[in-house]
Amino acid sequence: MKWSILSAVIEAEEDIVAVRQRARRLADGLGFGVQDQVRVATAVSEIARNAFGYAGGGRVEYGVDATGLAQSLVIRISDRGPGIADLAAVLEGRVRSDNGLGLGIAGARRLVDGFDIMSDPGRGTVATLSKRLPPGSPAMSGPQAAALAQTVGRAGAENPILALRTQHRELLQSLSALSEREEEAQRLNRELAETNRGVVALYAELELRAEQLSAAGTTLESQVAARTEELARANERLRAEAAERERVEHDLRQSQKMEAVGHLTGGIAHDFNNLLTGIVGSLDLMRSRIARGRTEDLDRYIGAAMASAQRAAALTHRLLAFARRQPLDPRPTDANALVAGMEDLLRRTISEAIRLDIVKADALWTTLCDPHQLENAILNLAINARDAMPDGGTLTIATSNRLMPDPAADAAGPDRPYVCIRVSDTGTGMSDDVASRAFDPFFTTKPIGQGTGLGLSMIYGFARQSEGEARIDSELGRGTTVSLYLPRHHGSTQAEAGEAGQVVPARGAGESVLVVEDEPVVRDLIVEVLNELGYRVLQAGDGPSGLAVLRSPERIDLLVTDVGLPGLNGRHLADAARVTRPELKVLFITGYAETAAVTSGFLDCGMAMLTKPFSTDALTARIRGMIEGS
Repeated sequence: MKWSILSAVIEAEEDIVAVRQRARRLADGLGFGVQDQVRVATAVSEIARNAFGYAGGGRVEYGVDATGLAQSLVIRISDRGPGIADLAAVLEGRVRSDNGLGLGIAGARRLVDGFDIMSDPGRGTVATLSKRLPPGSPAMSGPQAAALAQTVGRAGAENPILALRTQHRELLQSLSALSEREEEAQRLNRELAETNRGVVALYAELELRAEQLSAAGTTLESQVAARTEELARANERLRAEAAERERVEHDLRQSQKMEAVGHLTGGIAHDFNNLLTGIVGSLDLMRSRIARGRTEDLDRYIGAAMASAQRAAALTHRLLAFARRQPLDPRPTDANALVAGMEDLLRRTISEAIRLDIVKADALWTTLCDPHQLENAILNLAINARDAMPDGGTLTIATSNRLMPDPAADAAGPDRPYVCIRVSDTGTGMSDDVASRAFDPFFTTKPIGQGTGLGLSMIYGFARQSEGEARIDSELGRGTTVSLYLPRHHGSTQAEAGEAGQVVPARGAGESVLVVEDEPVVRDLIVEVLNELGYRVLQAGDGPSGLAVLRSPERIDLLVTDVGLPGLNGRHLADAARVTRPELKVLFITGYAETAAVTSGFLDCGMAMLTKPFSTDALTARIRGMIEGS
């Protein structure tokens, strides 16, 4: 074998139990499913029991072998016993003895992919069992084999009596499964025999009909013509029915779309009207007070207007997340570390009557996603779980590695690796009808005023935008589980550079900034802020006008441009500008941009993105940092 992992001796009954336990742990560590683990452990324990009962003991070796691209778990059991005289009879299961020799070996052969046995009378027996590793298993290396040997060897032995009971129960289950398969095979044979008899009868009937048709040859042509005409009419009716069914289905889909759009627009209008009332009302009161010379309460009205505006921005981000158009900043992320870092926040969010269990998978893969959006998704799911458990319960957040089909693929293909973050509660649960609509926008089971219905739709949009999947499983009275599947990233995580402690200068030093924005209010606001901070500002209202300025001899230290511009979008403008100004730094600002939904692959070196709406402090800090190269 290519990689030898572990070896042990068989000297007592307890060693047979240990052989079974090590085989199962090793199969588990190599990625086998529970059923294959039981098969390998049962086959190995049967051969080990033969070696102990027939030869008084022996030796077992565990390892991994490779043949081409295929890898197999290999277990070799040898003894120094008297050997097997009639090996063929033993392999066929025709030998029955007190120690199980013959039936044990024949049964073990059925449970593994490869089985080889050599016996020399008077010198002993060597049995080699192999089981192919699951598809997609990574190639074994020396350090991995050493680590696996240490893990399997370090694990303590289980209670032998309990292990024997488990072994016997699993063996009975395997025998029951084999019995069921034999019964199914017998049933299929009976059905096949019945079918053969039917075929014979049908053949006889066909011969009889052929003779009758031959005798009625004069009328056959007219009968065929009549039947052909009848079939043509039936085919026309089927085509008409199919076209009618397709039209009805199209009308139904259109009706469902219009209903969804109605719910969506009604919810948006309701929420934005509330937010605009807070903004407009605060501004009206401010204007009235300023007109009368009263300025003592202006801060309160300014705060109220800002709070409503920020809530409107949050609602917009949720809508973009649902539509999978929210700008993301994907980074290599360790989900275990992220969940662990949220533990204090989660415990403060849920009530004391709710128990929080965090189950972190060993050797969890790295995923590529926006870590801040993942934190928001987990927090939203925890809040939903808390609300579903008013009388207390258990909230479990677990991570694991998963292989599953690509949800975006049109046809069946190989499974892709995903990191799974699963949030489960023991709350009230949902009916199938409610669970099927849980990801719909503005759908909520909470009372009016206690939920927007965008939490789960935002999580669904984030997962799909990250090239992953979100799934929900719920049962009334038993609880709900929401699983996020995010694609595996083949690389290590990188610690984010901390921005705390960095002092951003408040004013510029006369640098030139070109602002290209088609919305006059936004453009004037940016220009005024930059002027007050000491920058020299140039401005343009569309892409072609901005490109004309960039092609002039004007000094330009930074280009600030909207992504969605008329005539020439922001990215095309930046590419055209860098033809003559290759070192030009570019700051994109966007509120909705399909091509900029994920910054990875959109931004080149010397480029950055700022999402609308933004504060003047955020704009100032980003511009200063880009100009200074920080």
